[in-house]
Amino acid sequence: MRSVWLGRLSMLVFTVVLLYPLVGLFSPVGNWRWDGSIPGSTVSAVKTSLFLTGIAVLLDIVIGTPVAWYLACRRGRDRIIWEAAVLISVLMPPLALGILLSLAFGPQTALGGWLLRIGLPTSNSPIAFTVTQVYVSIGYYILAARAALAAVPQDLQRTAALLGLKPLQVFRRVTFPLAKLGLAAALSIAWLRALGEFGAVIVTAYYPSGMPVQIWINLQDAGMPAVMPLLVVFLLTALPLPWLINLMAQERSADA
Repeated sequence: MRSVWLGRLSMLVFTVVLLYPLVGLFSPVGNWRWDGSIPGSTVSAVKTSLFLTGIAVLLDIVIGTPVAWYLACRRGRDRIIWEAAVLISVLMPPLALGILLSLAFGPQTALGGWLLRIGLPTSNSPIAFTVTQVYVSIGYYILAARAALAAVPQDLQRTAALLGLKPLQVFRRVTFPLAKLGLAAALSIAWLRALGEFGAVIVTAYYPSGMPVQIWINLQDAGMPAVMPLLVVFLLTALPLPWLINLMAQERSADA
């Protein structure tokens, strides 16, 4: 019993220290200002982040789910090789990734020049913003989704196939229902990663400014009073989805 209370006390101290930065939301920084030096900048940043991040995460799902399914079905060296390639994008420092994207897709390259000629600018545009977010988030989605799909017992999938279901039918009727909570967790990770990206986006898409970049601009131009309202909105849009999905996963695991 003594060890139990000691463990709880230790966890309480750890939790208080871990969550202590949230006290900063109540710090006296002066009267909060909804905008920085540019009227309407905060509303514009919120709209930009939510809309373009939504598109980026949708692309993560459309592109990343088949890749994750392929990796989940592979074994041995084949899976290791392709997963190692995905890991490179996950391990890439964001600032370095932004610089590499600006160089690889810049107007001085054949691809970047061609895209610019057909009206698809690859810097300081909604396209550049979205593409950068996809690059920084899709690796996280794929790895988490692969883990969720790989956790589905293969015997069940083989049995469904033997009963005459085609691969897509097996995925829709067997694999997806059993992996949907894990896929939701993968989605929430991709959402958080894309929405919160600063280092790569500030290089490739300073404009249109999303919330992380606008927070930095407001901090530079008007100080903390102009940062706090946008910071609160940023936290409210970034944290609830992963937090709730994790709680659901823990509850499901406890029930199991």
